[in-house]
Amino acid sequence: MIQDIAPHKLFNEYRRTGPSSDDSVICFFQEKILLNTEGDVLSFPHVSYLSVSHEDLIYLFSIDENHLFLCLKETECEGYAYMDFREIRRQNLQPKETVYALFTAYHLAEWYETSRYCGRCGHKTVPHESERAMFCPDCGNIIYPRINPAVIVGVTNGEKMLITKYAKGYGGSALVAGFTEIGETFEETVAREVKEETGLNVKNIRYYKSQPWGPASDILAGYYCEVDGDDTITVDRSELRYAEWVKRDDIVLQSNDYSLTNEMMKRFKEGE
Repeated sequence: MIQDIAPHKLFNEYRRTGPSSDDSVICFFQEKILLNTEGDVLSFPHVSYLSVSHEDLIYLFSIDENHLFLCLKETECEGYAYMDFREIRRQNLQPKETVYALFTAYHLAEWYETSRYCGRCGHKTVPHESERAMFCPDCGNIIYPRINPAVIVGVTNGEKMLITKYAKGYGGSALVAGFTEIGETFEETVAREVKEETGLNVKNIRYYKSQPWGPASDILAGYYCEVDGDDTITVDRSELRYAEWVKRDDIVLQSNDYSLTNEMMKRFKEGE
């Protein structure tokens, strides 16, 4: 999955630190990112390559000893170009630790952009002095990065798995998925989402693995379960354009190994 970058490691502790000339900068502007992808190798410009003030650079995190900063102002850099994030996601870029850094930075960039002003009193916010948060000096409100809990569900029926395709957005093979509501457990979310999207009841709900998914500000919890009773599918067309029972050998995997969804489909396809 996208976060499986060992032996490399993400250090996400917040630091009040300034950049060095050889630190990397992830530049976001109007949903686009300044990158070089020559030979399918993803790279970010270094601080020394950019004509930006150090005051415009926000510390994000580190991958091993490489510190990464965020710039939310438009800038230029020879050999680098702004690319749409959706286009980047469709490519199979390397190295994985750099792609993971980009996905995680996207999560934070979206949050910084939408947290410029206080939701309580409307005044301009400033970075908190000691933690990853935005602080309102007028009313004292503290805004932390938003993380949306959601589930990915692998529903099985003997030697078949329930494969879906979303009504909008990503067009490849997928599994039932959905956000956890207030007052709801993950297991309750699993049963509700499967019922709402496909009309099926499920049993033997069991946790598999989790995944941070920066592009949607999500934390995903993967579950397997089994169909309970009637296996007739009733598709909610507002959510899905396709939902079918698919035999192991016929499951078509996604084009890269980034997602929890793909890993769960792959495990079932291979008989695990």
